Amino acid sequence: MTSGGSLTICVTGGAGFIGSHLADAFLDAGHRVLVIDDLSSGRRENVPAAADFYPLDVRSPEAAELLAFTGVDVLVHQAAQMDVRRSVEDPAFDASVNVVGSLNLLEGARRGGVRQVLFASTGGAIYGEQERYPADEDHPTRPLSPYGVSKLAVERYLFYYHHAYGLDATCLRYANVYGERQNPHGEAGVVAIFLQRLLSGQPAVINGDGLQTRDYVHVSDVVAANLAALGRAGFHTYNVGTGVETSVVELYRLLSRAAGREGEPRHGPAKPGEQRRSAIDPRRAQRELGLTSPLPLDRGLERTAAWFRRRSAAPPATP
Repeated sequence: MTSGGSLTICVTGGAGFIGSHLADAFLDAGHRVLVIDDLSSGRRENVPAAADFYPLDVRSPEAAELLAFTGVDVLVHQAAQMDVRRSVEDPAFDASVNVVGSLNLLEGARRGGVRQVLFASTGGAIYGEQERYPADEDHPTRPLSPYGVSKLAVERYLFYYHHAYGLDATCLRYANVYGERQNPHGEAGVVAIFLQRLLSGQPAVINGDGLQTRDYVHVSDVVAANLAALGRAGFHTYNVGTGVETSVVELYRLLSRAAGREGEPRHGPAKPGEQRRSAIDPRRAQRELGLTSPLPLDRGLERTAAWFRRRSAAPPATP
């Protein structure tokens, strides 16, 4: 399959942070976009007006039917239970959404003749405690949370669907994604949480000593990777990150500067079982998909802080 010409693309989680950016980008490229989102964490206002919106749970028969009978060419599967801590507390719920929900969509895609799946996997959780830094795609996958296990399981199912049914699939293992539209009310968005607190004058809390590291990638680089993978034949796995480790203490310092706010963070107890270090190697995607170097963290945080400032200054929406 080539990405030339107009495609019908279904984006699950398209009312969310990353999914809505992808829906915008596919529309800008001239494609028809369908959005599936149950609005459990996404926001209706994020869905572009030009997209067809379906308020459905990915586990529902209706979601599978949509893929089976509406002429979808590409499934871009972003919807997920993404809270690592909730996955530990309730692994059955995590598997219900992330594994069973994904299988429901894949069966609909198989019945409907969908040609390609772009899957939002995880680079932060799929490798577990790393043997080398940054981890490339051939690093052992030893996830230490049910969330990471569920993402790895869906990758394996996609490999099966590719070989059994000829479904092209690209698994994009995201690092810690941040940027405009990120939800500050959730475990996954430390950049958004810190920015909201800095801009509202509230103290931010760092878990433990704050020397744990993560690889922070701007949402624009995630969009670029998805656009580059669109139409790619075969089965592929790519890291989408920067390869750079940044500690939480350093992240807070950079965000304070970007937000123009001073103030020392508080340190709370460390979260049990939290990974100490994480960074993923993006060079395969750069080489094979033609991606450019990722946006530097300081510039990405400045863009994100500017968006949060505008949002906090805007009058509340009328009901």
